[in-house]
Amino acid sequence: MKKMTALFRTSMDELRSVRNLTMAALFGCMSVVMGYFTIQIGDFLKIGFSTIVQQFVYYLFGPGTGMLFAGTMDLLKFAVRPTGAFFPGYTLSAMLAAVIYGFFYYRQKITLRRVFAAQLAVALLCNVCLGTLWWHMTTTQAEAAFLPVLAVRLGKNLAQWPLNSLLFFGAWEFMERAGVFREIRKHMYHTKRV
Repeated sequence: MKKMTALFRTSMDELRSVRNLTMAALFGCMSVVMGYFTIQIGDFLKIGFSTIVQQFVYYLFGPGTGMLFAGTMDLLKFAVRPTGAFFPGYTLSAMLAAVIYGFFYYRQKITLRRVFAAQLAVALLCNVCLGTLWWHMTTTQAEAAFLPVLAVRLGKNLAQWPLNSLLFFGAWEFMERAGVFREIRKHMYHTKRV
């Protein structure tokens, strides 16, 4: 627990640098733009590329900074391109997902196994459990059966899980091999290692 707290604090220290804030803002802009390139497969499945860009922020800046970034991005994306009514539960889910990704990725060796574990944790906790709860709280059909919707969302997220994992890992590996992250780290404010 102490290590997680120290990692979270170190991540929050990343916010002390204007360079880091600027880099996170640039990734935020890229995320908004990439949000327009979503591929819809049927009624329920969609492949979105904006979350890949956001996960780069969690990888570079950690869970604390990532949490604030995710909350800000959720509000900004809603302002730019609203999809239904606003509900703060979804913002909380985005922030929790950022914390989970941050703990899995920040200052860690990225492996396919680690990416699969992070994606599964976010899919089950944030998307399936909390997402279904938020839907149930906000739907006009409050009497709608919770468990059938939960089952459908579970199936959808399990179907997307390997694809999302492979997309992020492939994008991360490409950026790493191209030296993009090395260049970014050269110009980042460096905090002490945990």
